[in-house]
Amino acid sequence: MKTVPRIIVQLIHIHGPLMGTIQEFSDAAIEIGRHPSCHLSFPRELAVISRRHASIKREGNRFEIIDTSTNGTFLNGQRISRGFLKDGDVLMFTEGGPKVSFLTRMEEGSPSVDAGMPPQPAGVASGNAGVPVPPPAPASPSAPASAQPPSPVPPPPQDQAPPPVSPSPVAPPPGRVEGIAVEVVMAPLVIQYGPMLQSFKEVPITVGSGADCDVVLDHPMLVARHAQFFFSGDSYWIKDLTGKSQVRINNQPIETAAPLNPEDRLGLTPQGPTFRFLAGGRLAEIVEPRADIEPPGAPEKEPEPEKPRSLFKRFFK
Repeated sequence: MKTVPRIIVQLIHIHGPLMGTIQEFSDAAIEIGRHPSCHLSFPRELAVISRRHASIKREGNRFEIIDTSTNGTFLNGQRISRGFLKDGDVLMFTEGGPKVSFLTRMEEGSPSVDAGMPPQPAGVASGNAGVPVPPPAPASPSAPASAQPPSPVPPPPQDQAPPPVSPSPVAPPPGRVEGIAVEVVMAPLVIQYGPMLQSFKEVPITVGSGADCDVVLDHPMLVARHAQFFFSGDSYWIKDLTGKSQVRINNQPIETAAPLNPEDRLGLTPQGPTFRFLAGGRLAEIVEPRADIEPPGAPEKEPEPEKPRSLFKRFFK
């Protein structure tokens, strides 16, 4: 049995009409443009984008961007006619036009079975190719199967108490982490927030509004040192540094820290910013409409009463 790995291309829209959208493709060629048949199809009214603007073609385990437009395609700010892509590259279609972040991930395909495989001989299980199945033991001539039924198991004596049942261990509540050391680990982490795209080769890193953080996010609900990303036990983790259970995974607050799984929805506060966690340590912002919000601790504003106008101002204004 062989598994055929395939590479999934992820295009994260960080600027333009599809901002916040994450598209995945497994095609050998990805067509980009305004034409409805394109894999990545921009709105028809976006005239700066050509009908067949560019294409991404796979060559082995590499991907090449090929420009076929009038207004140009830019790779990390440089106009190109073609070039090979790597994770974290930013593509811009026309100067000042839509931007996408290019990422890839490996996915194991379904097991492939050779069509010419000969039928399994007798005594070989279909789910365990090549492993012989022992034949059933012959029945004893002195005790045929129908001679007598098996003896029932006698019940325990009435004065004997049943053995005590050990209680099952209670799992700690979600988000509780004890005894996990946060150490420097070589693990990639990519964070996309608006037009910003930052990548790191090792963790831990801190996120917040303070200038001393590794990733500084301009959001009114974040505190100076808000959260920390680290890697432990083959998983990425998020740690809440606020002490107020602000960080949420799939809308559930975490107490201290919790692991991240692919497609988890990560909110740094109940009011955002919100990210989708992707395989391979990648975070893409989820853009949602939100009402105007006040920073933490801001007093509620009350409507000011209307002041009566004096007769002097009414007649001598």
